[in-house]
Amino acid sequence: MTTFLIVVIGLALVFDYINGFHDAANSIATVVSTRVLSPRAAVAWAALFNFIAFVIFPGHVARSIAKGVDASAVTQNVIFAALMGAILWNLLTWAWGLPSSSSHALMGAFAGAALSNVPRLSILNAKVFRETFIFIVLAPFLGAVLGYAITKFLRFALRNARPATVNRVFRRGQLLSAALYSLGHGGNDAQKTMGIITALLIGSHMLPANIHEPPLWVVLSCHAAMGLGTLSGGWRIVKTMGMKITKLKPPGGFAAETAGAITLALATFRGVPVSTTHTITGAIVGVGTAERKLSAVRWGVAGRIVWAWIFTIPAAALMASLSYHAVHAITGVR
Repeated sequence: MTTFLIVVIGLALVFDYINGFHDAANSIATVVSTRVLSPRAAVAWAALFNFIAFVIFPGHVARSIAKGVDASAVTQNVIFAALMGAILWNLLTWAWGLPSSSSHALMGAFAGAALSNVPRLSILNAKVFRETFIFIVLAPFLGAVLGYAITKFLRFALRNARPATVNRVFRRGQLLSAALYSLGHGGNDAQKTMGIITALLIGSHMLPANIHEPPLWVVLSCHAAMGLGTLSGGWRIVKTMGMKITKLKPPGGFAAETAGAITLALATFRGVPVSTTHTITGAIVGVGTAERKLSAVRWGVAGRIVWAWIFTIPAAALMASLSYHAVHAITGVR
């Protein structure tokens, strides 16, 4: 490996770490806001299941990412610029306290950097990007529908139970639902960085173009980097996700995490790089709507989140394009 290739792989792992840091709220917001676990215990619980997710999920998402851009347009500079664009957008939205999508930041940045190198839309894999765009809408919708349905079912099934008993049972149940959600989070999000590193290695002619699974060292390093990032926690976004959208009790937290876990599992087995942020936000909105009608959801906060979603792909693509042109101007290498 060349020195620059090692640097780019290191940068990919930095992105994975920031992804975990930025998206820690997705895994722990509900379990913290319902006071089932302390923030420190919650991130440790989530990080553990982020890491072991590779045992559960096959590498379908990694393959989708690796094939998202034609290998002929992928160079080390393209991957470097894509990672820089995604990292910059993640850090900006973290500073603003907005739970934007690391997944869509990476996809937008990858497309922006590649098109700066080879300005032809044909280099983008239409199927991969089409499904990614579809799930921008479908993931939060499915999360909301499942969150609403699970909440309504629990309210009906437990209508004669004492509230204190219900809260006590679901405080324990949230440990399971948080673990399941963190498995889905790690399974989908860590694979995106695996796919980027795999695309880099294919573009550098270090792996065959028809490879089916990322190398084991790529799998383990990506899950470890993401788990460490989750362990660090992104507390600004935890506050937005867990406390500002709607108020949750343990049954609601269980319903939101379970709805999110089901949605992520479906997307990951299908190989779609779905946004865990969109998914859990939709699930929380669904639970809030089911518990106290539409007025329970703070739509002003939800609206700010949606605007961040809309701007993520074009903003990350622009930042990646600027990064690519800056590197090209300095090095003269594409």
